[in-house]
Amino acid sequence: MNITILDQIYSVIDAKEKITIADSFVASCNKIGSGHGEAKFYVGNDNDELHSFFGERSFKIRAFLLKKDLLQYLEDAKNEYLSPEQEYVNKPKLPELWHERNDKVNTLDDIMWFTLEDQIQIQGSRVYVKSTDVAYDLIRELSLPNITYIASLKLSSHEHEIVYYFRLFVDYFSENHHPREIQQQEEAIEVENLPPEQKKQLVNARTGQGKYRKALLEECPFCPITIVADDRLLIASHIKPWVVSNDREKIDPKNGFMFTPTYDFLFDRGFITFTDDKRMSVSPWLSKMTCSRLNLIPDKKYDMLPTEGRTEYLAYHRENIFKK
Repeated sequence: MNITILDQIYSVIDAKEKITIADSFVASCNKIGSGHGEAKFYVGNDNDELHSFFGERSFKIRAFLLKKDLLQYLEDAKNEYLSPEQEYVNKPKLPELWHERNDKVNTLDDIMWFTLEDQIQIQGSRVYVKSTDVAYDLIRELSLPNITYIASLKLSSHEHEIVYYFRLFVDYFSENHHPREIQQQEEAIEVENLPPEQKKQLVNARTGQGKYRKALLEECPFCPITIVADDRLLIASHIKPWVVSNDREKIDPKNGFMFTPTYDFLFDRGFITFTDDKRMSVSPWLSKMTCSRLNLIPDKKYDMLPTEGRTEYLAYHRENIFKK
């Protein structure tokens, strides 16, 4: 698989999918606990899988961040900055910090290179890295603990140089969207001049229940990937997320697929998407091992995928949800 970054084509060797950013790592103003924090970042246990990705111990790697990704992270984390769910030490200051950090990132270069070094002086099976570069400090400054994770792609350039692409992502405790954003949508529905039953249908559609699920099952009575037809095992998945859909889109069966749980999760989180001609696209942010175990095959065609009437929704998913 190849990806293009700022007009440079790279081959994707593999991905390290998720390293949660802990409270101990973030800048002091982002903390939940009272510790001062560590500049060292835990990347995994000392094992063959880690060596295969980063290299043998004492490794030193060249890595980069992209400005556009940092801006996207701040946008995705905005609701937590402005309406914090966690008990941050500096909770009242977070809204101001969001604006300051967003302005700061906007002044940065499109790409920021940094060097990560293995901290071999730390005893034990846990592997830590550290850097003295500005881009590394920026990760600590922007990241909110527990809801933030970092992923990395191992890339090869045309000159066969190995580099690492790091990116921050948000995970709201197994939700794609911040609880406050969901609450605001539900409150907006409640004040609309609609019959109570219609309001209930709109709210129930968020979790794939009610009228939305029934209508979608009539169109898609099985998972088009696994062909499982037991409706107890099927999830009504929105293509354009409920939280950003208007009232019509929230309950439109054309804005959905029926998937078994694993594929529902992969699609909902943007790890897979589909072309209008029913072919699967697989995110480069999934490791080769994960793709192999889940039998995810890029460009494989699923003839039973009902794309008719769904092209606009799928275009939204490819552009806004899929992790490119």
